[in-house]
Amino acid sequence: MVVLYEILSALIGIVAGVVVVSCAFLWYEAANRDPVLLNERLSSANLWLTVKLMGGEFLAICLILVTNPFGWSNRPDKPAHNQSGTPVILLHGLFQNRSTWLWMKYRLRRKGITDLYTINLPVWKDVETLTERVAKLVDELRQLRGVKKVHLIGHSMGGVIARNYLQIRGGAEKVDRCILIGAPNAGSKLVPFVVTNLGKNLMPGSPFLTNLNAQPYPENARLTNIYSRHDNLVLPFENAILERQTNIEIASGVGHNALLFHPAVFAALHTVLTEDHADH
Repeated sequence: MVVLYEILSALIGIVAGVVVVSCAFLWYEAANRDPVLLNERLSSANLWLTVKLMGGEFLAICLILVTNPFGWSNRPDKPAHNQSGTPVILLHGLFQNRSTWLWMKYRLRRKGITDLYTINLPVWKDVETLTERVAKLVDELRQLRGVKKVHLIGHSMGGVIARNYLQIRGGAEKVDRCILIGAPNAGSKLVPFVVTNLGKNLMPGSPFLTNLNAQPYPENARLTNIYSRHDNLVLPFENAILERQTNIEIASGVGHNALLFHPAVFAALHTVLTEDHADH
C-alpha cells in the first residue's frame, strides 16, 4: 500500500507539474503578444479563469490516465452489421490511446449515435503508418457495412492524421464529415519538448505541416474545426484555426485535454453529426 501511495503521489505530482508548466507557457505567449493583459493579471476574473483552466486540465489528464489501461488492447472495435447510418471513427492524440474516447463514446451513445469505432495510434510509429491504419479501418467499415463514407473525429494529433488521410492520402471520397478537436493545424511552439519523431511533424513550419497546409480542402468532405483560445498545448492558439473552414471556438478557460470532456464540445459534435444524419 505504501508503494502504491508513493506511485500515485508521484503521478499526481507529474500531472500537476505538466499542467502548471504548460499553462505558464500559455500565459507567457499571451502576455508577450498583448502586454495589456499584465494590468489585469491579478483581477478576480483572471484568477478564477486560471483556477478553472488548470483545474479542468488537471482533472482531464487524471481521467485519461485512469482509463488508459482499458485501451491497451490493440485490436480495433469490431464492426457491427446491424447498425444503420454513417460509421464514426475517433482518433486520439499524442501519448494517449483509444480509451481517451470512453466518456465521449458514452455520451454519444446516450444520444443515439452508437456506430462508433476507435483504434490505437502508437506514438512510436510514423505519421504515414498511422494514416495507413486509419485508411485500412475506413475501407473495412465501408466494405462490411456497405456504406460509401465514414465520419472522422480527431483530437490533437489525431486531427492532423485525419487531415493527412483526407487531403493527401486519398480519403476525400471516403469521408463525409471530418471534425477536429484541438488540432495543432499549424503546429505548436511546445513541440521541442516532445521526444518522439512523430511529434516533430507538429513543429511550426515542419515539412509535413507545410505540405499538408498547402493542399486544398476536398469539396466533398465537410470539415469542422473545434478549438479553445486557452489551449495550453497548441501555442499560439491561432495555430489551431483553419482558414476558409467552419471553426467553433469553445468558451474560455478550457485546456487541451479538457476539450474531450467539455459539454460544449460534446454539443458541437452532436449537432454536427445529427445535422448530417438529417441531411441523409
